[in-house]
Amino acid sequence: MFTTIISPETLYERLGSADLVILDCRHSLADFALGRRLYDEAHIPGAFFAGVEEDLAGTTTGKNGRHPLPDPQTFARFLRARGVYDATQIVAYDAEADIFAARLWFLCRWIGHDATAVLDGGLAAWNALGFPVADAPPEPGREGRLTFALRPELVVSADFVLAHLNSEAMQLIDARALERFSGETEPIDSVGGHIPGARQRWFKDNFEADGRLKSPERLREEFAKSGFDSQRTVHQCGSGVSAAVNHLAMVHAGLEGSRVYNGSWSEWVSDPARPVAKGV
Repeated sequence: MFTTIISPETLYERLGSADLVILDCRHSLADFALGRRLYDEAHIPGAFFAGVEEDLAGTTTGKNGRHPLPDPQTFARFLRARGVYDATQIVAYDAEADIFAARLWFLCRWIGHDATAVLDGGLAAWNALGFPVADAPPEPGREGRLTFALRPELVVSADFVLAHLNSEAMQLIDARALERFSGETEPIDSVGGHIPGARQRWFKDNFEADGRLKSPERLREEFAKSGFDSQRTVHQCGSGVSAAVNHLAMVHAGLEGSRVYNGSWSEWVSDPARPVAKGV
């Protein structure tokens, strides 16, 4: 069972296995249709498409962020329709060192399906090894029988974050790039800056130059050097997606206990009464 990442070589060896479901999560926040177009052009054989906006997020209200958590029953039905059983190994991938496969990984972890892994290096690593791709969708299989046990302890609310601002009980890690964290620029949300007390760790800092996730040892060293305690860590970003990469990195490093504020910055600034900080 793979619970954090899986190498392209190992996935290739397991292609066609009855207990394997592959999900293509490629997406662009600037072009919501791009992921599907790329999937239709070429994808890993047997992979199903997972739409980030449709399948990996719930309904937005203007007050709950840009990518609210999906209804867990609805998400479980999405997985069952792709043939996921309790014993199924799920592998999620995106383009390369990206954020969307980690989002699916986190949602599966949230509903209790631990046998979920991100393809290390994404489709770029797969292609670099010359492994096959296909342009036809897989034949629909039989519906899976997936049960789940929701883990509400993996997420926190805006009220929790507000109540623990500047408290030693919470270490807030913001996964956005430094220029967004500082408020120097904000290309997506209505307000620039960050939640007071948050510290910045760009999600891309978890990857090597080739797009592979850093080793558990390297990640542990980096988190320790920054003084992050996983038991007190709350991950956030712009809308709860790239935060999943920092959460994945901690779990891969053997640092359990961290949580995700899924509403993140986009939810936080929807209420002007919540405080905002700028600078670094």
